[in-house]
Amino acid sequence: MSFTPPENVQEILNNLPIRPGVYLHKDKNGAIIYVGKAINLRSRVRSYFLKNVDSVKTHQLRKQIADIEIITTDTELEALLLEMTLIKKHKPHYNVRLKDDKRYPYIKVHWGEDFPKVTVTRRMVRDGSRYFGPYTSVWAVHQTLDMLRKIFPYLTCDRVITGKDDRACLYFDIKLCNGPCIAAVNKQQYRAMIQELMDFLNGKSDHIAQGIEQKMAAAANNLEFEKAAEYRDQLKAVEKVVAKQKVISAANADQDVIAFAREQGDACVQIFFIRYGKLIGREYFLLDGTEGESDEEILREFMTQFYDEAAHVPKEVLLPREVEEAMVIEQWLKQKRGTKTTIQVPQRGRKKELVDMATNNAQDTLATLRQQWAADRSKHVTAMSELQEALNLPTPPARIECYDISHTQGKQTV
Repeated sequence: MSFTPPENVQEILNNLPIRPGVYLHKDKNGAIIYVGKAINLRSRVRSYFLKNVDSVKTHQLRKQIADIEIITTDTELEALLLEMTLIKKHKPHYNVRLKDDKRYPYIKVHWGEDFPKVTVTRRMVRDGSRYFGPYTSVWAVHQTLDMLRKIFPYLTCDRVITGKDDRACLYFDIKLCNGPCIAAVNKQQYRAMIQELMDFLNGKSDHIAQGIEQKMAAAANNLEFEKAAEYRDQLKAVEKVVAKQKVISAANADQDVIAFAREQGDACVQIFFIRYGKLIGREYFLLDGTEGESDEEILREFMTQFYDEAAHVPKEVLLPREVEEAMVIEQWLKQKRGTKTTIQVPQRGRKKELVDMATNNAQDTLATLRQQWAADRSKHVTAMSELQEALNLPTPPARIECYDISHTQGKQTV
């Protein structure tokens, strides 16, 4: 299909540099509608205006391009980082992006404090704290913390811990805090417990269960039966969680398994988090802006956005298909992790089975969500029809406005 860009755009196309960098497509109002990166800006940007473009999305996009801004960089990695920053800032309509604008929740361990608290946050700050996540459900995070607190009775209060308080709070009485405020434990003991909590969140649970068993046996031998009962309850809580952490990979495996499903413009990414060979959790994320995009581009865009916010970068990332610029993404992940991260597309064996499992989960999750959305739309249509009938309207209402007229005994009307 022949397409002639506006004169000012054609002038930009004629003078594009053969360098890596980022390009920003803008509409007639100056709004940024797409951000992309390229090793060769001239080749990449001109490709949007070729006659043989097949993508429906590209056809729609180029009709709206009224201006193009070019930012050159020295390396492809710099271009990737700049692209990520600009997409996060401007949220362009035609870019693939995480569906929810809100920040996802994390578990935050305030490790920089003498007596670290454990809280939920939506923002990672470089203050010496340790973060776990992101998670997609705040409810699930609080459920996890409620369970963890029975095993590791951590602090939640804001009091300054000196160990000289006259009495502890109610949480100490109900065994949900181990009372550093009254010196029931010292700083070293408390921090050791919090370290175990972090190990537990990372999937290192075997030595924790063994340690609790040893403490329980020692307490029983010393005839400290009440303390032995506390350890027994902790052990039950640990076993309850460990039962959900299936061993599905090699003993020391540190992997994220990423797969996705898409249908009629909807896309769902499923991630399995494998730490020390155990599946310690899984999350799904919904994406916007996937119409007309290739599977490879959806994976690339998701990975850059997800790991830009992730608290942990694994040693291996397993994918169902190759992504463009995998080597550049590996280079970026190495910077974040501090050691090498490899991106793999397994063709056989256990790793391939894990990718297939994640793919099946993504398909099932998307199918369930689409059924829920259809049911919600049906309820909405039914409710509007009932309102139309009850109010004797010619068509279903698009908007209903209500006004509360405040007054004092019929006077002083607002």
